[in-house]
Amino acid sequence: MKSLERKPSLRAPTSLIAVVCLALVLSACGRDDAVQEPGADLLYEQGQEHLLNGNYAGAIISFQNLSIRYPLNAVTRQAQLDLIYAYYRSGQPESALDVAETFIRENPRQPEVAYCLYMIGLIHFDSDPNIIERLFRVDVTERPPRESQLAFDAFENLIRQYPDSEYAGDARQRMVYLRNRLAIYENHVARYYMQRGAWVAALNRAQYAIEHYPGAPELEESLAIMIEAYEQLGNIELAEDARRVLRENFGDLGSDAPPGG
Repeated sequence: MKSLERKPSLRAPTSLIAVVCLALVLSACGRDDAVQEPGADLLYEQGQEHLLNGNYAGAIISFQNLSIRYPLNAVTRQAQLDLIYAYYRSGQPESALDVAETFIRENPRQPEVAYCLYMIGLIHFDSDPNIIERLFRVDVTERPPRESQLAFDAFENLIRQYPDSEYAGDARQRMVYLRNRLAIYENHVARYYMQRGAWVAALNRAQYAIEHYPGAPELEESLAIMIEAYEQLGNIELAEDARRVLRENFGDLGSDAPPGG
């Protein structure tokens, strides 16, 4: 019995041949273009060379192209870290923060997160007063320390998650300054409340500074505020406790002086 299965024809339709030929031509063109494109390693080397030469704009272009063309390449992850630095050095902190935060979201358990946290802290730490404030010598310690708080939080996360990181030592040193900066602002707000007779609010701000920024020199002032607030509220026992803590930590200097206005 003859099979009903039809044997394939040895001749293809002319239209099909034309389509196949066109596809082969386009494929060949695509291969030629790919050969002319720099590889992932070459793009990374170009970006590194730009960084070393201080050409941060060129480095940004190279690292961005690398991320777009080779998103799964092993060297691309390192390029993302270098892109953070390039943005930071080129005066584009928002872009640097965006890349760092994206890297952390996409690689939460990678050791490179330590570098991202350090750079986030450094970017916020370096947010200086603008030129008008410097010109007129505005006391920025009386401004809400948003950038200082963000820097402090990033460095704190770095030290908590990666205490042995190569960036932890520098982060700790910067936190010493930030801790006192933040405590100064809390005392500034506390004195504002004191001038208006809001003793409970003043007490709360001073206590917040002591609880959240231990070791800051400004805490001497925080304790002095607490002493006066307790006395004004009629709680002499707690006032004496605060005075004892003040003497134990800062000696007798300034312990009897009223808080600064």
